[in-house]
Amino acid sequence: MTSPVPSAIASLLLAWYAQESRTLPWRDAPTPYAVWVSEIMLQQTRVESVRPYFRRWMERFPTIAHLAEASQEAVLSTWEGLGYYARARNLHRAARLVMERHGGRLPDDFRALRELPGIGAYTAAAIASIAFGHDVVAMDANLRRVFARLFDVETPLGQAETEKRLRSLAETHLPAGRAGDYNQALMDLGALVCTPKSPRCETCPLRGLCLAQANGTQTQRPTRKAKNRIPHYDVSAAVIRRNGHILLARRPENGMLGGLWEFPGGKVQPGETWQAALQREIREELAVEITVGPRVGTYRHAFTHFRITLQAYECRLRPDSPPLQALEHSALAWVTPAEFEAYPMGKVDRRIARRLQKGEPCVSD
Repeated sequence: MTSPVPSAIASLLLAWYAQESRTLPWRDAPTPYAVWVSEIMLQQTRVESVRPYFRRWMERFPTIAHLAEASQEAVLSTWEGLGYYARARNLHRAARLVMERHGGRLPDDFRALRELPGIGAYTAAAIASIAFGHDVVAMDANLRRVFARLFDVETPLGQAETEKRLRSLAETHLPAGRAGDYNQALMDLGALVCTPKSPRCETCPLRGLCLAQANGTQTQRPTRKAKNRIPHYDVSAAVIRRNGHILLARRPENGMLGGLWEFPGGKVQPGETWQAALQREIREELAVEITVGPRVGTYRHAFTHFRITLQAYECRLRPDSPPLQALEHSALAWVTPAEFEAYPMGKVDRRIARRLQKGEPCVSD
């Protein structure tokens, strides 16, 4: 449902957006492809982090056809460092489907967009409204937060009742024919003014209409469910050397960090030492025995749902070890440190690789 005459909320919002909208590279030339790429990159990632990646991506893959023709290695290398690599793999798969099914043109139909890998309800709505002018609301975190404060919604995010009400409110104030600007204005307002913490109510164009601001509850909205404790894992990784080369293993296509290269290893189990865990993991993953040497370094990293502390160790294959087997990886490669850049990696493995490239000494325990 759209409003034939913009409501007070929509009118004030669009006037503010005309003056204060962010300058973003994907808004310079908002082709359907650019909008699609930007929306995928912006999933769970800050705008400032996305800017350089978007520019680099568009330089390397300027059209859907260029992306479809690229190798997965090229796609993952260009994406490296942005995280959530399933997004890159899905973009790649979707580009090939667009070439096969839609003649190389991103479909403007909401249902057809939803059928493409990696495009959920929000992303389809964002593309449909921004790229194709369809009157649909793109309910992201910013829109939820803005409307939860505007109408002082007390029920927690994530509840069916809350989500239904917030969507209804956003659709009620959606101005006909202006959905793209409306959605982007709400995104910008949430990012610049109606921020998660310490909202800048004094500069908000909607402050006179905001119930939470009037009631003094703006920092309490939106209400959220209590978060579960984030688990932590100890992880051990092997830098296995042979004749001036180091072993890299490519993770399976499906799953976390799929298709990226890593230094093999895995989780330390209760009661294990880091070194014993590494010997067990290498036996399970590669069917060989190793001798564990000095520690290369310790690395900490936070993923979305868990955190790790990883210790990497210099290792050697035992002289009587059988040939390597990729039991849990899609490929193995013996690589010189100078060749590491050609192998896309996750952040922790890239940090290890760069330390090895610099030839930094091992750590004394």
